[in-house]
Amino acid sequence: MLIGVPREIKNHEYRVGMTPQSIQEVTHHGHQALVETNAGAGVGASDEDYQRAGASIAANAAEVFEKADMIVKVKEPQAEERAMLNPGQVLFTYLHLAPDPDQTRDLVASGAVCIAYETVTSPLGGLPLLAPMSEVAGRLAVQAGAHCLEKVQGGKGVLLGGVPGVDPAKVVIIGGGVVGTHAAHIAIGMGANTWVIDRSTDALKSLWRQFGRPLDTVYSTRFAIEEHVLEADLVIGGVLIPGAAAPKLVTAEMIKAMKPGSVVVDVAIDQGGCFETSHPTTHADPTYVVDDVVHYCVANMPGAVPRTSTYALNNVTLPFVLTLAEKGYKKALEDDPHLRNGLNVHKGHVTQKEVARDLGYEFRDPHEAIYD
Repeated sequence: MLIGVPREIKNHEYRVGMTPQSIQEVTHHGHQALVETNAGAGVGASDEDYQRAGASIAANAAEVFEKADMIVKVKEPQAEERAMLNPGQVLFTYLHLAPDPDQTRDLVASGAVCIAYETVTSPLGGLPLLAPMSEVAGRLAVQAGAHCLEKVQGGKGVLLGGVPGVDPAKVVIIGGGVVGTHAAHIAIGMGANTWVIDRSTDALKSLWRQFGRPLDTVYSTRFAIEEHVLEADLVIGGVLIPGAAAPKLVTAEMIKAMKPGSVVVDVAIDQGGCFETSHPTTHADPTYVVDDVVHYCVANMPGAVPRTSTYALNNVTLPFVLTLAEKGYKKALEDDPHLRNGLNVHKGHVTQKEVARDLGYEFRDPHEAIYD
């Protein structure tokens, strides 16, 4: 199989779908790789590094999309990339389709086979290809939130951990999953008064066992969310319903009632965001203010630390890339129901239930679709 790796073109996106080390693995197994020139520059990987790993270098993205059997990316394809997809071509990347009708429409029209990292599951019930980026985003959320709390950034001018004789900031994390756990780790480490809200008592017990008394936890109800959000200096939204649009847990009325200069960081923005006042931003222009509350809603947060993010992502995607290349996508999806859960669009059909429901498409069972 010929595997294509285009350069990412989303605003300030420096990650790359495959590292030279990953390329070396696929070429060792007898496959070919075509990498767009400068695709790895953001992580310090040169064209020469890719060539030594066995890849050919393409002059532009059009060449990669024209020749490759499978495209491996990081972020969802932008409009100009979607226009280059070919019928039957495999696309393996993050998609986040539920809040993105334009992308969904284009992928359906392309006739491509689109497998989304974020809906591939594991035998233990987790999301193994989303987890590493959730870990990065959770940690970055506290770092970004602390920066936004600085007065010059529009925040209220408080230090997250305080100092002797001055209270620390209150950080409220909505969602106790991977994002929430890693956000709590950093917030506690910085000395903040840290709270996690979740509707899973098992998740709250797990967090209590991990962090002990420095962390406060509360069961999620509308009353609890409102109470703690209104007291918070920094609120981090890390909720996830796999494949579906994120629930709007913090209303516009709550935002209006927050303390002036407070900050919200919406890590769920890829799935539409969990704050009613959220809309996607970029690393070039990361924040905006609503009712005196600073909103940080960058849709590709891990792109800020591309070296860490790319290698963490490749650690989990490479085995699936090899499986798809070795078996072909039909056999790979047939053999592995967890990889099959990643199939979102197949040759003109939406094959992910939540995406079909949220965007009004007819759902096609993925197991049936791959043998059409």
